[in-house]
Amino acid sequence: MTTTSDIEDMIARVASGDRAAFETLYSATSAKLFGVCLRVLGNRAEAEDALQEIFVKIWRNADRYKANGLSPMTWLITVARNHAVDKIRARKTRASGTMDDVAEMPDASPGPEALAMATSDRTRIVDCMDQLDPDKAGAVRRAYLEGNTYQELADHYAVPLNTVRTWLRRSLLKLRECLSDDR
Repeated sequence: MTTTSDIEDMIARVASGDRAAFETLYSATSAKLFGVCLRVLGNRAEAEDALQEIFVKIWRNADRYKANGLSPMTWLITVARNHAVDKIRARKTRASGTMDDVAEMPDASPGPEALAMATSDRTRIVDCMDQLDPDKAGAVRRAYLEGNTYQELADHYAVPLNTVRTWLRRSLLKLRECLSDDR
């Protein structure tokens, strides 16, 4: 079982050129990062290539991890996602033949209405999360926003693994109910 602090330690050791730590980091995180690449790129072979390129970036830029303030998995996933998005942009540029076409691509950022709706949705989610017991809300955040495993949550809260599963299942049901009541 790999914890957040284990991954942080591996990244720190990779930053100092530790190849064994790099190998361990790859083993611990490559499946999740491959999933991110596959989701973004939609092509298994391209996702495999992207994953290798991502780990080269991680090797070269591990020393930049602490400067951004993200959790280690969030940083790794961000590196993977950004690289995959860059590959899609490069693919579109190659298909069109010129860089000028990229400048003419429509802006994919959300407009004012979408931003207002997102802010409203966020407020509703926060309000519903506040209705949960603090430990259960924390478990939901750790599981679904920070990527903690059930075992990591069980260890953190010092409860049995099945208790964590029950907490998460019941909390998600309460959140769904709360969010559907507000609509």
